[in-house]
Amino acid sequence: MKNPQYAAGAAAPPVLRSTVAPDTVHPSFDRLASLFRRASHAYYESGRGVACDLQWRDCKPHHFGKGPAAFTVTVNDKTGIAAIASLDATSILEAYALQHIDIRGDMERLFAFRDMTTDHHSFAYLWSLLKPLLFGQTRMDRSGISTHYDNSQAFYLSFLDQRHRCYSQGVFVRDDEPIEDAMTRKLQFAVDAVGAKPGDRVLDIGGGWGAFNEFAGKQGIRVTSLTISKESEGFLGNLISREQLPCAVVNCHLYEYDPGMQFDAIVNLGVTEHLPDYGRSLATYRRLLKPGGKMYLDASASRKKYNFHSFIYKHIYPGNCSPLCLHDYLAELAKTPFRLRGIYDDRHSYFLTARHWAQNLERNREEIVRSGDESLFRKFQVYLWGTVDVFQSDVMQAYRWVLELP
Repeated sequence: MKNPQYAAGAAAPPVLRSTVAPDTVHPSFDRLASLFRRASHAYYESGRGVACDLQWRDCKPHHFGKGPAAFTVTVNDKTGIAAIASLDATSILEAYALQHIDIRGDMERLFAFRDMTTDHHSFAYLWSLLKPLLFGQTRMDRSGISTHYDNSQAFYLSFLDQRHRCYSQGVFVRDDEPIEDAMTRKLQFAVDAVGAKPGDRVLDIGGGWGAFNEFAGKQGIRVTSLTISKESEGFLGNLISREQLPCAVVNCHLYEYDPGMQFDAIVNLGVTEHLPDYGRSLATYRRLLKPGGKMYLDASASRKKYNFHSFIYKHIYPGNCSPLCLHDYLAELAKTPFRLRGIYDDRHSYFLTARHWAQNLERNREEIVRSGDESLFRKFQVYLWGTVDVFQSDVMQAYRWVLELP
């Protein structure tokens, strides 16, 4: 991960550690505090701002807002000062990931300041669209998926649900129920929606950490899971062998997969975001699905395509990915023979899911950091709490839907 960018396309500045004595406030910090007070004035006047503290190292903090601070931002060096002064969200989050600043306290409430920052990284956004055209979609997908998923298995298992290890939204009927029950409900819904029976062959697009493979395989359903992550492939292979499941894992991109047969059903748990060419993906499903077969899908969504934050594109999901844009998807679906059998609003369920993931990650912070990657923890910490915020505030949505090929 590179040092913070202070303007779109600008070269990363060198890491500058301050020479000011630890117990002395850096002269630029007081100017930063004054800048932040002016910039946040409208937020606090509108009632949107959250009480917080801003401090230089261990010195006395500047307090903003009324009441106790929900969180404290500690600035450790001149790079941290410059990042906050830019009011560029990606720069600030990168500075946090690299420990130029520290943030302690209620991370969920940190995102109350989302609209006070900017996200002007048009070059990075355009580059993410150009790369598949220049180097090929499948090659870029392999690179992007590897960047995200080929961290240690233990890292993902530290925040996913313990029963299924499912990396997409659960289906909650109560806010206070365990995430494991919500995931079981979603997986059973998927099996029922496609009408899968023992002996049926089902294609699982994006095998992840084996949620659907194990759940359906234990019901006698023959699942073939596609993945383009080496970590996922290894995990699934061991799972299938250990549990003696009637299943298989294949390391192959969906668009390149040609098994010489058609499946009774297809399941896609949270991979539509990585398949933004809806016409091409629907044509591929039609090629791989038997006539009369059904398909279950779920995904995070946005009212505008390619609406992920720049930090997400740079450090979490690099490559050509996009939240589902439902109206664009339905327009492409209308050009196919597929029937839409049902669509379900899961925004609140994804909010609850993300909150469980973020809380699990926080509980395992010491163990993750002790394993040697503070930066990885911090990147996912802001990613997961940011995900909680966008679903809670309806910046993003989420859906399940079921298709049938006549």
